[in-house]
Amino acid sequence: MAMTSIAQPNTQTNIAPIAILGAGAIGQLMYHKLRLTAQASHTNDVVFIGRNKQTALQQLSFIDLKQHPHETLATILGTDDNRLAQVELLLVCVKAYQVEQALIPLLAKLSPQCHIVLLHNGLGPHQPIVAALAKYPEKGLSLGTTSQAALKLNQWQVKHSGVGVTQLGHFCGSIMSKELTARLTALHSDHQTIEWHQPVLPVLWQKLAINAVINPLTALNQCANGQLAATEYQSQISAIIDELVQVAKCDGITLDKAVISARVYQVIELTSANFSSMYQDVVHNRLTEINEINGYICQQAKAHHLKVPNNQELVNKVLQLSQS
Repeated sequence: MAMTSIAQPNTQTNIAPIAILGAGAIGQLMYHKLRLTAQASHTNDVVFIGRNKQTALQQLSFIDLKQHPHETLATILGTDDNRLAQVELLLVCVKAYQVEQALIPLLAKLSPQCHIVLLHNGLGPHQPIVAALAKYPEKGLSLGTTSQAALKLNQWQVKHSGVGVTQLGHFCGSIMSKELTARLTALHSDHQTIEWHQPVLPVLWQKLAINAVINPLTALNQCANGQLAATEYQSQISAIIDELVQVAKCDGITLDKAVISARVYQVIELTSANFSSMYQDVVHNRLTEINEINGYICQQAKAHHLKVPNNQELVNKVLQLSQS
């Protein structure tokens, strides 16, 4: 479905618009849920930010959890559109390795009070963003993760395919306003949990543990998540988690290995028929997020003069696999 370009975009928008950077499955899911929750108040303040300089319109299709279809004409703001200065909440839903390149050039164009929320797998992209935000003291940064599931049927059609929990927490800069916090809370009005954590990093390390086990092992063994429950993977999974817990401790994050392990196996069981994002990236010859998952563990281990051979081996093998 082709985009329709707009030569002279309308500059009249609602106050405090919300923008989404990244129109993948999760980005489109967040867009549609925000639009649906806004309908009761008759607002239309959600837009995408695209890669092109020129603003465009795009027809989107969405199938909700009750299998109800929704059609929407979305605005995709161009990088030269002056309405970027009205964006006060930006949800960043691009791949982890795209965050720095996609977000930093936009910072000067967004509202001085814009609050940014990073939603991606792994850890690490927040570090250059924190450094870049030093120039913009009124902006704020929150970090988060979501286990809501969305299936991309085609480029502009998404199906909400599973319930999940979204976990968020303030990380640096200005605190998110009550109004914007309320909008994100309303995002989960369909009985899906949203949790606010302070500090947020321990939660993200827990999610990192799940990704560090499931993503590379399913990618390397070309299997669904459920296969990792087999006895043959137990010692490898234990070693991956051991190293992660040790590195997290040096980073000031205390994790209980037994609790982490139980959660990893619980997710393996709950998503047994699913194929991980890294498995799918490898199958489709796309870049993986291995550097932001197991690679982040290796990066932090090096800073603390620790050895993490199991995680390093996974990084090496996935990189080799994705380059072959």
